[in-house]
Amino acid sequence: MDMRENMLSLYRREGYEKAPAGFNLCPSKIEEFQRKHPEAESYQDYFEFPYRIVVDPGFGWAFENNGLLPERNVDWNEFYPEGFSHRVDFDIWGVAHEENPNSMHMTQMHHPMQDFDSVEQIENYPWPDFTGVDFEQFADSCRNIRSRGLAVFVWMECTIWETAWYIRGMDNLMLDMTMGDPKASRLLDIITEKACYRAEKFAAMDSDILGLGDDIGMQNTTIMSPEMYREWLQPRLKKVIDAAKSVNPDILISYHSCGKATGLIPELIEAGIDILNPVQPECMDFEKVHADFGDKISFNGTIGTQQLMPFGTPQEVKDQVKKNLDIAGQKGGLFCCPSHVIEPEVPWENIEAYVEACREYK
Repeated sequence: MDMRENMLSLYRREGYEKAPAGFNLCPSKIEEFQRKHPEAESYQDYFEFPYRIVVDPGFGWAFENNGLLPERNVDWNEFYPEGFSHRVDFDIWGVAHEENPNSMHMTQMHHPMQDFDSVEQIENYPWPDFTGVDFEQFADSCRNIRSRGLAVFVWMECTIWETAWYIRGMDNLMLDMTMGDPKASRLLDIITEKACYRAEKFAAMDSDILGLGDDIGMQNTTIMSPEMYREWLQPRLKKVIDAAKSVNPDILISYHSCGKATGLIPELIEAGIDILNPVQPECMDFEKVHADFGDKISFNGTIGTQQLMPFGTPQEVKDQVKKNLDIAGQKGGLFCCPSHVIEPEVPWENIEAYVEACREYK
């Protein structure tokens, strides 16, 4: 099997030959890698990741007039009458990302619909129009990745819930949903319709995995009750998944949620996901989650970036990789990897230990 076939066989729980490795580095870690390995084209190539990522033009942090969508002239400042303290960039949804000297590569978000009080305002909002996107450029990227024997992972996270609360504000949206406000229904419906359109487009390409996701977990529980999730988000997520699988039944659906998502895994399975990421170990017990759901879905993650990667020893990292792969067994079902972006405080030795553990696993 080539790297792509090995990875997909693992996710389908049909056995695998080698434990694959993969992770995301924050900007300062990419710079550190480049200093250590100036000859390497990328850390993905250097560490032989079996996949490459194609980023959805509707991803939550895709900035306005980035060349992917038709250029338009929207004065987003009119949605923010109080202005900003620092430099801001507007994404394609009109969310303002304000830089902060203490936020490293993150930003403070401001919400353009925070003061909206009618469905009409939502209807008349300058929504991004994805019908004007040249999706052929993404198809070319997919074909190029496949030609190298690698899997195509389309990053379409912030699929519904996160995009909606980025626009409306979490407090406002949660209150709208709790009160059964039609503003919540219309906002979520518009975002879902646009997500379905993009999901169909990507499914029609040489895409292997469609990476959906919305953070629905906190450190100790889910962000909303199963009842609220089933009413507001599960049916809309299912629409997006059904749209993709109607075009390509073989495409695998990965779903990302930080935090403790355990209580909503049955709803995610009913919606049609194939892979759950990242099974954050500080919040979720992988052994129990695998025992309960490992016959229905596969997993990606399980190596903690809150505790183990920054504060553990290289041997502790290796031991955890082996333990988790042993839990999944020889049929696969676990792409064992760090649960989130690797941040500046993670020792480089722990990154190398993780990769070595994957390569040594038998």
